[in-house]
Amino acid sequence: MNPIIILGSGLAGYNVAKELRKLDKETSLTIITADSGSFYSKPMLSNALAGKKPPSAIALNSPEQMATQLNATVRAKTRVTAINPATHTVSIGDETLAYSKLVLALGADQIRLPIAGNAADTIITVNDLDDYGRFHALLEGQNPKHVAIIGAGLIGSEFANDLAVAGHHVDVIDIAAQPLGRLLPPEGGAMVKQKLEALGVAWHFGTGTKSVDHHGNELNVTLDNGATLQADIVLSAVGLKPRTDLARAAGLAVNRGIVVNRNLQTSDADIYALGDCMEIEGLVMPYVMPIMHSARALGATLGGKPTVVSFPAMPVMVKTPACPTIVSPPAPGAAGEWKVEQTADGIKSLFVDASGKLLGFALNGVATAERAKLAPQLPAVLAAI
Repeated sequence: MNPIIILGSGLAGYNVAKELRKLDKETSLTIITADSGSFYSKPMLSNALAGKKPPSAIALNSPEQMATQLNATVRAKTRVTAINPATHTVSIGDETLAYSKLVLALGADQIRLPIAGNAADTIITVNDLDDYGRFHALLEGQNPKHVAIIGAGLIGSEFANDLAVAGHHVDVIDIAAQPLGRLLPPEGGAMVKQKLEALGVAWHFGTGTKSVDHHGNELNVTLDNGATLQADIVLSAVGLKPRTDLARAAGLAVNRGIVVNRNLQTSDADIYALGDCMEIEGLVMPYVMPIMHSARALGATLGGKPTVVSFPAMPVMVKTPACPTIVSPPAPGAAGEWKVEQTADGIKSLFVDASGKLLGFALNGVATAERAKLAPQLPAVLAAI
């Protein structure tokens, strides 16, 4: 029988393989990945600098170790160039591999903005362990570095905190009016802003990045409002875009992500998707907990126990130790309003509907202690069926 093939070796790819092996130790399994194939937790990348963690300290297992653990073939630094549903094959250049079932755990790419300037090609992103290795190398040597971060969302704010604690100078640029603008009401955003300012982070809100140019040994970062910043490194962290090109070229249904049903099945019955690349009931969820729930469900399905995925409320801890923050945003388009309670040491923001039902929350500072009490009151993201 042809193997199950998993494309991708991130948390989604490796965890679905682990879940499959709990039920089925022997079915032939191949994992193909364009990156190094090491097993690591991607969320660690945005808080590793303060802990002085080199790339080697983040990787938990080598691809060879993962292959042994999973009784699988792991092909690292290998890029699949086409999926052929009609023949149940994938192409790696001129090589063709047959599959029985195919799992797309392709992840997402950092969004790149159209920024002008003769140094625009020096703008970096940190989206995997190899990227972190390059970023870490740039930061080594003469310290501190001056880093300009484009984007004040989740990843941009986490990197700002991490870089500042590690001793670097940080400027953060965003068209929004506050950090974490999609996750926090203004009061919570103001607290994050203030706490990170105390670390030395400089914020530039209400403006975008126009150009990045060489200026001697530095970079000139020109903002849309005409201001200019000097930096050694420019890091872009403006969001993620699901990797859908392979699926689209194969004729699979694609919207913002690769469209799947509650069995994580794409429009082709023998192809599945999970993680950052998938879209389920209109939702794209680039967080760890949806990956873990999906991996358990899909591992069971592939192991012969068809399982529908469900998602409970899944609060997200933002890794900004200067301002502890936990968020569970309301569903997109939910009708309601924020009710904010503020003390000197914390902010509790509750998003409630007209009847007072809790639909989401944002907790800052000491208010994060209320997570355990509030989370059970939230509606499920995707209820069990």
